[in-house]
Amino acid sequence: MTVYDDIGVLSATPVTRNYYNLNELDPTDVFEFSINETKNINLSVTGISASDDADLYLYQDNGNGFFDTGDQLVTSSGRGGNVDDLLNIRANAGTYFAEVRRFSSGSSGDVSYDLALSATTPNSTLSYSDLLPREFELGDLSADVIRSGTISDTNTTDTYQFSLDFYEGVDITLSGLQSDADIRLIADYNNNRIVDVGEEVARSNSGGTLSDVISNTVDSGTYFLQVNQYSSIQTAYTLTFDHFTTTYV
Repeated sequence: MTVYDDIGVLSATPVTRNYYNLNELDPTDVFEFSINETKNINLSVTGISASDDADLYLYQDNGNGFFDTGDQLVTSSGRGGNVDDLLNIRANAGTYFAEVRRFSSGSSGDVSYDLALSATTPNSTLSYSDLLPREFELGDLSADVIRSGTISDTNTTDTYQFSLDFYEGVDITLSGLQSDADIRLIADYNNNRIVDVGEEVARSNSGGTLSDVISNTVDSGTYFLQVNQYSSIQTAYTLTFDHFTTTYV
C-alpha cells in the first residue's frame, strides 16, 4: 500500500521512517512536511535493498494542500543502484512533499529503504545536517587523498565517508574557498546514519575564506566528514586528507 505520511513542521531533529517498502503495484511513497521560515531541507534515502534502486524527489505544494500534478518539482536525486540518495537544499517557508520512487528498471522486486528528514537554520553553526548518507565513499585511508567539490544553496552539504585502520591517522584541511564553509567529523557509533549525542568528534568553523582544519584523528574506525555551507554564496572547495602512521590502534 502506498504510504502518504504527514510529518508536520520539520525541525533540526531528524525524523526517520525505517523499513519501508515499494513494489510494482505501489511504486511510490509520499511524505508531506512544512517549514515555517527559510531553512536547509535535508533528505536521505539509505539502506536500499541489494539489486534494487529507489530515487528521491522534492516537490513544493501549489497551495491546495494535496500532492498532485500542479506541484512544482524542486529537485531530485536519481543515483544509480542501491547507493544512497540525498538532497540538501535551501528553501523558503511552505509545504513540501518528499517522494520516494521505485526505479523499475533497476529493481528486481520489492524495494526496502530508510528515509530521514530534517530542516536546519542556514548561515549559522546550527546549519549542519544530522543526516549521514554515504555520498562520497573514500574507503580506508591508506594514503593521502584530495577531493574537490562545490556547495551552494542547491547543495548545502557534502558528506564523505572513510575509515582508519590500526596505526593510521589523518589531518583534514578544507581550502580554496570563495565564501565561508565549515567542516565537522562524526563517528556514527551505532550505525543509524544519524548524528547522535556524543558522535561529533571535531569541527572547524573558521570565518570567511580561511582554511578549516581538523588535526590528529588517530583512532581506528569509520568516520563521516561533512563540508557545510555557511555563507549563502556558492563556493568551490578542496578537501585534503593527509594520511600518516601512528603507534595507536
